[in-house]
Amino acid sequence: MKKLIAIMALALLAVTAAHAGNELDGAIVRLQHDWAKANYHTAKDEQEAAFKTLADRAHQISATRPDKAEAMIWEAIVQSGYAKAKGGIGALKHAEQARDLLRASLKLNPQALQGSAYTSLGSLYYKVPRWPLGFGDKKKAREYLEKALQVNPDGIDPNYFYADFLLEQGETAKAIEYFNKALNAPARPGREDADAGRRADIEEGLQKAKQRS
Repeated sequence: MKKLIAIMALALLAVTAAHAGNELDGAIVRLQHDWAKANYHTAKDEQEAAFKTLADRAHQISATRPDKAEAMIWEAIVQSGYAKAKGGIGALKHAEQARDLLRASLKLNPQALQGSAYTSLGSLYYKVPRWPLGFGDKKKAREYLEKALQVNPDGIDPNYFYADFLLEQGETAKAIEYFNKALNAPARPGREDADAGRRADIEEGLQKAKQRS
């Protein structure tokens, strides 16, 4: 009888865990689509408010599952978007929050979301100003972006951000190579809205690179 009760308890735990996992996955998917809307389809003067709302929601999601790297990564991505929309010195605290979340996610699961934490950290390190204004560091940016490409060599985001970084560093020919690779990256099922917006970013970056070559 005790053995039967133990088996039933384990089965109940498995069902509960699966339900919690499905809820988290659904919440992250909704967050992804709302991020794409805020980032690509919201007027510039309305983006700060949109990202503030998203940041609050993303934090609620990650707070309920502090053991899940995916939730932390998406809160960080939203915080990065919030920092970009906010701009100025007030943006730095959101960039710092994003950095800290990404570092924490790497301790949990560096492979989560195909190494997206490496991509996001790399982009933060080259976009944020250097000390004494911020924590920007071009060397760290390159290291993280190259690590992201090791984990996900054909992904649209790691190739785009590496290309954008190379263009900023004046490595134009290499930037064109990676912009083209990003442009030819395989589609991400369920992320069509984000892919469309990112391809527009790639085309813009590619045009800039060609003008400088």
